[in-house]
Amino acid sequence: MDFAWTPDERRMKAAAVAFGRERLAFDVVTLDAEGTFNREGWHRLASFGAAGFPIPRRYGGAEHPVPITAQALEGLGYGCADNGLLFALGAHLWACALPILLFGTEAQKERYLPALARGEMLGGHAMTEPEAGSDVAALQTTATRKGEGYVLQGRKVFVTNGPVADVLLVFATVDASRGRDGLTAFLVERGQPGLHVERTVPKMGLRTASMGELRLDDCEVPASNRLGEEGGGLALFSQMMEYERGLILAPALGAMERTLERCIRRARERQQFGRPIGGFQAISSKLVEMKLRLETARGLLYRFAWLKQQGRSAMFEASLVKLHVSESWVQTSLEAVQLHGGLGYLTETELEREVRDALGSRIFSGTSELQRELVARSMGL
Repeated sequence: MDFAWTPDERRMKAAAVAFGRERLAFDVVTLDAEGTFNREGWHRLASFGAAGFPIPRRYGGAEHPVPITAQALEGLGYGCADNGLLFALGAHLWACALPILLFGTEAQKERYLPALARGEMLGGHAMTEPEAGSDVAALQTTATRKGEGYVLQGRKVFVTNGPVADVLLVFATVDASRGRDGLTAFLVERGQPGLHVERTVPKMGLRTASMGELRLDDCEVPASNRLGEEGGGLALFSQMMEYERGLILAPALGAMERTLERCIRRARERQQFGRPIGGFQAISSKLVEMKLRLETARGLLYRFAWLKQQGRSAMFEASLVKLHVSESWVQTSLEAVQLHGGLGYLTETELEREVRDALGSRIFSGTSELQRELVARSMGL
């Protein structure tokens, strides 16, 4: 096994770190307090090519291999403190652009992918409903045939990018009696009659990623906007979630490393009882655990990325990545606040925001409880 990165690959990560530091250095404290989506930051990310990292060049993307995409996202997470902006990028990439690439017709790819890859369109997806989260079979939004198209009826909640998205991947059932076999995906554009953003939802963390509730009221979409086959939504959703669970937390690795380095500086500089606090085993042990969590998270994430680059299925590995990285990010952020004492509790030091942002990662893209259940099933339990 060769764990080394090539010089070009190392340069890609360094460029992402530098771009994050220099071009994405916004006042995140204010943006977070206001719950504002950073549209300027989005355009800058797009100018860096991030909105199309895995998209082929023929559709306007950068065509990065999966491991390089993950590495670039980690670099952005290290250089940019706006976790919400990078979470919005992840939803755009893994829950909208990639499904179009994998399941779209050539006409759909030419219609959407260039605009998505350039950041001219922002993507999102709408699956979750008030009574359907991890249990997709409970989905109640319907798609009824009408002439050459469909009429969508239903309500969606927790839609990341929903209030600001230009195109949404919406899941509905063509026949509720078929359960999961009736699940079908549709591309619905902003401004489509019958698509309503009912409200923008305030959140504990990741506040710069806009989240909303949507209502589909006699929303007519042509059959040409159906993504994949009728009843093929479950297979599409499964592949989408495999990539999302495996890669949406790649920026969190950068955030964890940034936090660890800050804590190391604090441990060296902060004096108590006549010596640096890093000299106390209670503190140094926390830092060792932070480092251990970071490196094990890296190992799992890049193994997943390698498997996908080989064209192999990695559902089990995706659940491991999602579970371990999310739990590690939460624990590292909590320890950082504790290590900084009273300063860590202050908004202006930005560590409390890391905790709030990290906590959401144990819920979105499948809760930690669900990931444990999926891993257990994979073990034959």
